[in-house]
Amino acid sequence: MTTDTIMLENMIFYGYHGNKSEERSLGQRFSVTVILHCRLEKAGRSDSLDDTVDYGLAYTAVKKVMEGPSLNLLETCAEQISTSLLATSDLIEQVQVVIRKPSVPIAGPLDSAVVSITRTQ
Repeated sequence: MTTDTIMLENMIFYGYHGNKSEERSLGQRFSVTVILHCRLEKAGRSDSLDDTVDYGLAYTAVKKVMEGPSLNLLETCAEQISTSLLATSDLIEQVQVVIRKPSVPIAGPLDSAVVSITRTQ
């Protein structure tokens, strides 16, 4: 696997994901970071978008899940995002998806709940 990466960090979306009815009706902010492992040598030499992963398409793939239909679990959101990103470009060898949910309905101090998954092409 290559050590080259493209990262889209802390993309903020408002979505209606969660297991509790309040989360699904009121919604909340989510932060998503994706790390795309892909070979970037050709793009570095050619300076052509055709030789790399289009950041805009990657962002749109994440947005579609996070602002789309309600899901119960962050794990499901992450899985759908990783599947979509891997289908976006043959250049992506591996993807890591990190989703942060700052407003967690837990009775106690907590910055956020975080789910991180890694999937390989």
